[in-house]
Amino acid sequence: MNSFQPSTLILLVLIILMIALMWWTSRKQRSQQNKIQDFRKALKPGDEVATVSGLLGTVRSVDLDHDEIVIDSEGSLSKWRIQAITEPPVRPAYISDDEVDEEGNPLPKKEDGTGQGKTDSTDTTPSEDADQKSFESQPSQTDGNN
Repeated sequence: MNSFQPSTLILLVLIILMIALMWWTSRKQRSQQNKIQDFRKALKPGDEVATVSGLLGTVRSVDLDHDEIVIDSEGSLSKWRIQAITEPPVRPAYISDDEVDEEGNPLPKKEDGTGQGKTDSTDTTPSEDADQKSFESQPSQTDGNN
């Protein structure tokens, strides 16, 4: 009799997959824990931090022997266990919907309240530039002869 059946093969493959998945997740978790440990050991006064409860502040002092840290949050000092400290969240740059078009491209800068975009000197031809300069150099007709 053949003792190796297809169901045995499927069971064996599933067991191997489960073991591989457990090994991969534990390795990933261990790597993440080492990264957090290194971050906490490297803390020094002046570093921006956050707590797991959401308090944002600046490190005032670190006592690794007693696993304690003092945080200054808007002038209020508080003492925390170092295990409660995480990296501060990254604040994304805010762009108002009024500053971009439908595709997310920046709108041209406005010079004044007319709604017309700012023009560059590259938008004009050389003859237009000369006309503009000669117009600007002419004295105004309302210069005190009234």
